[in-house]
Amino acid sequence: MPNPSVKNHLQGETSPYLLQHADNPVDWYPWSEEALARAHRENKPIVLSIGYSACHWCHVMAHESFESPEIAAAMNEHFINIKVDREERPDLDQIYQLAQQMLTGRPGGWPLTMFLEPENQVPFFGGTYFPPEGRHGLPGFKDLLERIAEFFHAHREEIQSQNSRLLAAFEELDTRTSAVEPEMLGPAPLKAAQQQLAQSFDPRYGGFKGAPKFPNPSSIERCLRDVRGEHLSAEARQKALDLARLTLEQMAQGGIYDQLGGGFCRYAVDSQWRIPHFEKMLYDNGQLLALYADAYELWGSERCRRVLEETGHWAIREMQSPEGGYYSSLDADSEGREGKFYVWTREQVQALLEEDEYPLVARYFGLDQPANFEGHWHLYGAITPEALAQELNLSPRILEETLATAKQKLFAAREERIRPGRDDKILTSWNGLMIKGMAAAGQALAEPAFIASAERALDFVRGHLWREGRLLVSYKDGRVQHPGYLDDYAFLLDALLALLQARWREGDLAFAVELAEAALAHFEDPAQGGFYFTADDHETLIHRPVPLMDNATPAGNGVLAWSLQRLGHLLGEMRYLKAAERTLKASWASIQHTPHAHCSLLKTLEEWLYPPQMVILRGPEENLGSWRAIATGEYAPRRVSLAIPKGARDLWGQLEEYRPEGDRVTAYVCSGHTCSPPLTQQEAFKAHLADQGR
Repeated sequence: MPNPSVKNHLQGETSPYLLQHADNPVDWYPWSEEALARAHRENKPIVLSIGYSACHWCHVMAHESFESPEIAAAMNEHFINIKVDREERPDLDQIYQLAQQMLTGRPGGWPLTMFLEPENQVPFFGGTYFPPEGRHGLPGFKDLLERIAEFFHAHREEIQSQNSRLLAAFEELDTRTSAVEPEMLGPAPLKAAQQQLAQSFDPRYGGFKGAPKFPNPSSIERCLRDVRGEHLSAEARQKALDLARLTLEQMAQGGIYDQLGGGFCRYAVDSQWRIPHFEKMLYDNGQLLALYADAYELWGSERCRRVLEETGHWAIREMQSPEGGYYSSLDADSEGREGKFYVWTREQVQALLEEDEYPLVARYFGLDQPANFEGHWHLYGAITPEALAQELNLSPRILEETLATAKQKLFAAREERIRPGRDDKILTSWNGLMIKGMAAAGQALAEPAFIASAERALDFVRGHLWREGRLLVSYKDGRVQHPGYLDDYAFLLDALLALLQARWREGDLAFAVELAEAALAHFEDPAQGGFYFTADDHETLIHRPVPLMDNATPAGNGVLAWSLQRLGHLLGEMRYLKAAERTLKASWASIQHTPHAHCSLLKTLEEWLYPPQMVILRGPEENLGSWRAIATGEYAPRRVSLAIPKGARDLWGQLEEYRPEGDRVTAYVCSGHTCSPPLTQQEAFKAHLADQGR
């Protein structure tokens, strides 16, 4: 066990992940000039360990290796040791994950363990989890440390030669080109992406084939948008609907979804969505809330409504700080065991329920089947409520009431357990994703509490993480850290546009413009097009990526280009439209190569080819609600609607030209380059929207 009297250089940090390692016998540093200078001065290679607080295998490696005095002694003797929270420093994580894949030819992950040259921080060896002693084909970490230290000093020229090749490979990753003319942009990648997604689709359980199975929100959003796609045949649109619907309904029934408390876990370890890796991440849930809001508007299932309600309340109850910002994650572990907070024995469930409740609940949640998680049961919807009602010859209403009562009892009992750890730092980018999700859920359900929650989070970010016209990354215990990245600006601008559509509030449009201007000033490559992940005044690293492909979160280039394009249409601001177009042209080769990996950029392409429908409502604030409901009450992914009160002052660009006629609500509808005359009758407004399509 570590000596609690020994403290390393992490003790002054705010990241919960770094603080978990503050009393390790390893002499950890945060990524800092002090650590890099010491490595250079002492000519010692760097051990770079990247993880995050909700990461199960990060905890395992910490316990096995970083708490070991013997292993720590080897690390301290031969290396300078740097610990990084990947959520606070995604710039470092992106670079070294890519390097690990280049060096090993294997996928990355966390914990990430890299060995860096001290002069320029170029990695020469790496991997992910290493056990303390060799097993399962993995070398033991202690032996690995000794071998790498010896190799570093004996083969310096060989390492430097490899480093030169690695840096050259990084340069080749930038596939952008400025030699693309606008007429070369077309719908072919949209069609190809739909075909690629359909080919990898799991027709039985939804999602994409294989295990572990991830939600892939950007891909499912692409399918939802394809349901209304002008570029697809009727058959392809139906296939896209089937894919999205089966996936979202199966996820809602599965164990990846917390059937008692709401919220989704990170992924399922099986192909049927039943057993999750139990960590809950803010970024997953923000994206999934927005997806389920779209799905609810598209096909209106009770299952989608339940997910929206329960996950929205979970976000407010467990993830929103008293100050307003949303926390980052919930751990997979409690009391040192993965999933312990969530799983049950039959006896525990039976003791909490009435005699007539248990058989029904056992059938619904799979308790009548063999244990599915280490001798316990993790709850999932083993049968749909509709099928169970028919099987038991019960009315759907009685079944639903019985299930709801039983779930309340189980939830209340579970609340008495020792909870998983919570990473309570507040990240700007992930707050952007959840603000958008809560705004979308609030709009779909007409739930003002969800919209108010999103407003509180936005106000927190603006009040604490927006300084002198720039965003910061992270807030914890009154301290803010790190200059903002592309995702911070992109996701927050996207969230503002979603929140403005759910309700109008003075000052928010002006903030959106400020974000857009800051992003253009500090992240764009105006010569070649596209946006760097780091700002123009960021510290110099071994690579400055321009992320185009979606990962667990959408690519910042796609989200920012799409948001700029929408804002440009709303305000009539050609600079924003041109920046989006430059991004599309620069990324065109990459999009064409793997269309399905660029779903967020495909949104930008789709609305570049088929401009969005803009709906501007003006009139007395008390009369706007019913008009807004008409504009937002159906799934219309290429529609942007703002309901702006008559006396609003915070107007920019061409929005100032849309004025109400007297005291009547007035609707202005522009589709492409054609605008309707002012519409002052609701029925005429409905008819016009129906005639223009969605």
